[in-house]
Amino acid sequence: MSLTKKIIFGTIALLTLLILINFGLNLWLNTQLPNVIKQKNETPYNISYNKLKVDLLPSNIQITDITVFPKIKPKNSDAKIGVYAKTKSITITNFSIWSLLFDNIIKAKSITVDQPDVVLYKKDKNTKNIRKEVTEPFDKIIAVSNIYILKGKLAVTAVQDNETIISTQNITATIEDIVLTDDILERPIPFLFDKYIVDCDSLYYKPNDFYTIKAHEIRTANHTLHIKNFEYLPQYSRTEFVKKMQKERDIFTIKASSLDINSMDWGFKDEVFFFKAKSLVLDGVNANIYRNKIPKDDLTKKPLYNELLRSIKFPLQVDTLLVKRSKLVYEEEIDFKKGPAKLTFDHFNLKAAHIKSGYGIKKTADVDININCRFMKDSQLKVHWTFNVLNLKDRFTIKGTIQNFDIKAMYQFTKPYINASFDGVFKSYSFNITGNDKNAHGYANLEYKDLDVTLYKKNDPDKKAKVKSAVANLILKNDSNGRSKEAKIELDRIQEKSFYNFLWRSIAESLKKILI
Repeated sequence: MSLTKKIIFGTIALLTLLILINFGLNLWLNTQLPNVIKQKNETPYNISYNKLKVDLLPSNIQITDITVFPKIKPKNSDAKIGVYAKTKSITITNFSIWSLLFDNIIKAKSITVDQPDVVLYKKDKNTKNIRKEVTEPFDKIIAVSNIYILKGKLAVTAVQDNETIISTQNITATIEDIVLTDDILERPIPFLFDKYIVDCDSLYYKPNDFYTIKAHEIRTANHTLHIKNFEYLPQYSRTEFVKKMQKERDIFTIKASSLDINSMDWGFKDEVFFFKAKSLVLDGVNANIYRNKIPKDDLTKKPLYNELLRSIKFPLQVDTLLVKRSKLVYEEEIDFKKGPAKLTFDHFNLKAAHIKSGYGIKKTADVDININCRFMKDSQLKVHWTFNVLNLKDRFTIKGTIQNFDIKAMYQFTKPYINASFDGVFKSYSFNITGNDKNAHGYANLEYKDLDVTLYKKNDPDKKAKVKSAVANLILKNDSNGRSKEAKIELDRIQEKSFYNFLWRSIAESLKKILI
C-alpha cells in the first residue's frame, strides 16, 4: 500500500474515531446531565425542563422551559416557602467535561439566563438571608466565570401576610470575570468580579413596616450608579403613623428626580466592607419632614453629626455631595386641630465636601457644607457649616445670612405654634455660631424695620387679643433705625434634642435680645 493511501485511510480512521467519540460523549453527556440536574441534585429544589441539548465541539449546553420549586412542602399547609422560578432558557458555554464527569458540577465560562421569573416566599420579612436562600443552593450544581441575565423578574414575598417585600422588573445584568474561593464564599457578597452592569425598569422595596422605597429606573456599572424617580414614602397617613409611634419622631416623605453616584469603588478589604465615591448627586429633591408632638418625647441623647459619622463601622468616603434644584419643607404640629407650622426652603442647593466615616483614620479634612436657597419662598438664605468627624468634643462652626425677609411669611409657623403673627421686614440678619456637644456661643446682627406683632386669644385663636397685642408692641423695639444691631449668643445644648433644635434656639435667643 502506497504512502498516500495509508495517509488517506489513516485520516478516515481518525475522523471516524473522532465522530464515534463525539457521538459517545454526546450520548453520555445527555445521560449524565439529567442525573446531575435531577437524581444527583443535592440542593433543596427540584429542577425540571422541557428540552436539553448538548453540543460537544463548542462545549455548549442549552436547556429550555426550566422550572424550579422546593422538594419539601410545608406540612398541613398550602402556603409556599422557598424559591419558585421559571425560565425560558439557559445557555451554558465552554463547559468542562471533566468537572461534570468527576465532580458532578457544571463548570463553564458563562451562563445566559433568558427571562427568569423568580419568587422567594419567606417565613419572615428579614431580607438579610436572601442571597443564601436564592443563590447559594445552586452553587453545588454550577460554577461560571460570566453571568448574563436577560429580561428577568425578582420578587420576595412574606408568607405570614402575603406581602411583597422586594419586586423588580425587566432586569438585565452582566457580571464578568467571577472569582470564587472558600474565603470569598463566606462573605455577604460571595464572589469577586471584575466587570458588572445591572439595569432594571423598576424597584419596589419595603425595608420596614413604616416605609417603602421605589425607583422607576436603575442602572449601575463598574463605577457608576444612576437611579431615576427615587421615592421614600411612609406607608400610613400622618394620623395613623402617629398612633403607631411609641415615642416622638420625624416622618419623612422624600422624592428625587434622579440620584447619581460617580467614580464609585466598593467591596471588601480584610473582611471589612468599604464604600468610596467621587460624587453623589441628588437632583430635583422634594423632601418633607413632619413631626407631631402628641407622642411622648424621646429622651435619649441625640448625637451631633460629628459623632454620627465617626461611629460608622466601615470606611465610608464621599468626596462631594450635591443637592440641586430641590425643596425642603419642615412641619411641626402640636395636635391635629390647628394644623402644622411650616418652614419652607425652595430652590435648595447644597454642596458638601470631605464626607468620611471615622473608621480606621487618624486625620481628615473638615466636612465643609454650603447651602444656598430661598427661605419661605422669597428671602435669600446662605449657610456655611463646618465640622470635623474626629473631633471628640463634636465642635462645629455655622454661619448664615438672610436678606429682605418679610416676617409675614412666618405666619404659617408662628400662628399655629405660638398663636401670634408678625409684620415687618428683616432687611439683613446674619449669625456666626461656634459650638460643641455641650454649648454654643457666637453673635448675630439684625437690621429691621416696621416690626409689629399681633397676639390671638388662647381660647379663640381666630380672634385678636387687642390689649395684649398693644402691650407687646410697646415692649418690642419696632425699628433698628437703619443700623444693624448685634447680640451675643450663649446657650447650653439640650442633649435629647437634635442639632437643628440647638441651632434654632441659638437664633431665637439672638432675636429675643435684639428685639426686646
